[in-house]
Amino acid sequence: MARKPRGRLVDGIVLLDKDTGMSSNFALQRVKRIYNAAKAGHTGALDPLATGMLPICLGEATKFSQHLLDADKRYLVTAKLGVRTDTSDSDGEVVQTRPINFTEQQLEEALEHFRGETMQVPSMYSALKYQGQPLYKYAREGKEVPREARPIKVFELNFIKLEGDELTLDIHCSKGTYIRTITDDLGEMLGCGAHVIMLRRTGVAGYPYDKMVTLEQLEALLTQAQAEERPPKELLDPLLLPMDTAVSGLKEINVSDELAHYLMNGNPVQVANLPVDELVRITLGEAKQFVGIGQMNDDGLLAPKRLVVLHDEQA
Repeated sequence: MARKPRGRLVDGIVLLDKDTGMSSNFALQRVKRIYNAAKAGHTGALDPLATGMLPICLGEATKFSQHLLDADKRYLVTAKLGVRTDTSDSDGEVVQTRPINFTEQQLEEALEHFRGETMQVPSMYSALKYQGQPLYKYAREGKEVPREARPIKVFELNFIKLEGDELTLDIHCSKGTYIRTITDDLGEMLGCGAHVIMLRRTGVAGYPYDKMVTLEQLEALLTQAQAEERPPKELLDPLLLPMDTAVSGLKEINVSDELAHYLMNGNPVQVANLPVDELVRITLGEAKQFVGIGQMNDDGLLAPKRLVVLHDEQA
């Protein structure tokens, strides 16, 4: 007999505006509890110092969280110039102070160095793992371990303002880009050092900035529902984004109602205009109900790769 899941079966994506000072896992657990969700997962951690967009997947949406992990990100960052820290942010210990002495042209030339495709050596204070342990654990023990440079891409690096010793930039970058490392490297290039004092993620994939909600807003809705003796889902669920927004960049392949039964049982089906070796978003019938993602197999058929479980209210 299958175990009944703890929590309710709710599917969708909460576009959380994470506050500073909290870990991404703390934020995830709070959202999961507010929604009383049986399953939840986030889509790429933000440092406790950082604020901003943290998509949290509930229920069947967790099956597609990797696509958001792999998505481009956008950040607004403010760096304090003249001071370098061991963590490259304001949570670390100061390791060097130097005078600030560069021209506007030198700043622009330094910024240009980071645009486009480059190689980046991850910070020792990142969550990347070495021999099974995250790098930050070694760093906290005062150990330095080898890190390989990784390819990244900065699509845009826009100068916003320079006020005194604080430089603000807008950065649109590929997955795996460490803004702290860019800030530290930029400070070294300018000869004065720098560290992050404010970091806000303003974009993940194509999600709209104005759809973000805070934990305080979610908790207020939960309190309101309880005070009005209404099911919390009546106030909370309208804030959920559809789970297929995580894969909205994939080409849609619509499968007829006649073939739906075979597909939903894991069987490949014949469809027209199927792109070769390309992941696609699968919808069913005239209603275009999202049911998962698939790919053409060696026989030229659409083979499902990740299918959602349709709950009673969805079926």
